[in-house]
Amino acid sequence: MLLNVLIVDDSAVMRSMIKRILNIGDLKVDHIYESANGDEAIRTIANRHIDLVFVDINMPVMRGDVLIDKIRTNPETSDMAIIVISSESSIHNINRLLTKGVRFVHKPFTPEELHYVMNDLFGNEND
Repeated sequence: MLLNVLIVDDSAVMRSMIKRILNIGDLKVDHIYESANGDEAIRTIANRHIDLVFVDINMPVMRGDVLIDKIRTNPETSDMAIIVISSESSIHNINRLLTKGVRFVHKPFTPEELHYVMNDLFGNEND
């Protein structure tokens, strides 16, 4: 199974770093799309098949938590795999995100941390 991935982060450097990590990992990736905010991401999700979304929380235009709520309340995308990559440090806020069925990776992170979470989500399905 080839995965279509969307990286949503207002930092072009962070989007580039995640792309590099995806390209050296075990998962088979077909397309990698990028959005600089949640509003752009909604448009991408509406027009493309996306299997996995990486979401930053603190972004302009539409915050990542609002994007997650929109994804989860849409019946067509409610079960989409989401990995939050954020520098959020509030345990309360992180727990609130986890109740939305997302995985959380804290910035800064290593490629190994990201690969572990992705393989946990898709390991056997991606062979």
